[in-house]
Amino acid sequence: MFDGEDGGLRAVPEAEARQDAGDVVLDRAFADVECPGDFLQCAKIVVKYLPDNFTTGPYCPDTLSDVGGICDWDGENAGLYQLNGDFWKMVETQGYAFCDADGNINIADPATGPSSGNNCLEAGEDTKAEQTALIPLVPVKAAAPTQLITFAQVGLALTSISIFADAPSVLTTGNLPALDNCGGHIDPGGWYHWHATATDIEISFKEEGIDADCHLTQSPGALFAYAFDGYPIYGSAEADGSAPADLDECSGHFAVTPEYPGGVYHYHASLTFPNLPTCLTGTSANNAFSSAAQQGIGAPRR
Repeated sequence: MFDGEDGGLRAVPEAEARQDAGDVVLDRAFADVECPGDFLQCAKIVVKYLPDNFTTGPYCPDTLSDVGGICDWDGENAGLYQLNGDFWKMVETQGYAFCDADGNINIADPATGPSSGNNCLEAGEDTKAEQTALIPLVPVKAAAPTQLITFAQVGLALTSISIFADAPSVLTTGNLPALDNCGGHIDPGGWYHWHATATDIEISFKEEGIDADCHLTQSPGALFAYAFDGYPIYGSAEADGSAPADLDECSGHFAVTPEYPGGVYHYHASLTFPNLPTCLTGTSANNAFSSAAQQGIGAPRR
């Protein structure tokens, strides 16, 4: 829920929240709890592996003739690509062998460990997987921005899907983490998450010449998520469709939004993939994201 100019959430009973005309709420009830770190209170939100009735995939195609999801290729000819025959042939010229002599794509589950060579990674779902997010109810500006490096925790979407920065580079691992057309995939722990502003991802497809379609309604001017520092994340446009002005290094600014008529500091998606803020200006709670899974992001350290 929204509560004034600070950008924070306020905890109210879910039934009450959904009766407030014009209000938007994370698609999940949350508890108002004491927050570890420099805050008095946090919203504690427990989410499952996937929202109900939510469609994911495709990820890795089976053969050179099939079309899968997308990937953010950072090798030679870097850019956003659809996983199709043309892509696999291009990366083969760069020394990568993701398919066998018969044109079958090497697909591996990162949860069990990929075999040698180059593999397209696609994890399986665990319907029992749960994650916990802590989001400050009243955001606090940090002394300096936090850069969102590989696997960095970005935030939680209104659909209760977690959001993270870039997946590991194929140049480092030799393996390619496939994304679906909404910029998401399954973590090795068995739960789905995004590496993009999914409700504005088709802007990136247009910018980068990708013929792909995300099944979600695209809303460039809409509220998409709350960052783990408590500030809202919107799409690449203002509510009236205009381009946001005076953005800082984290793609944020203070401005009026439909949810915050008094104005609020918030982030905007970029036009190119990955279309997420590059840094966070606020302070996140200690252990802001955790998973009950045995492996993957946020899993207990062994």
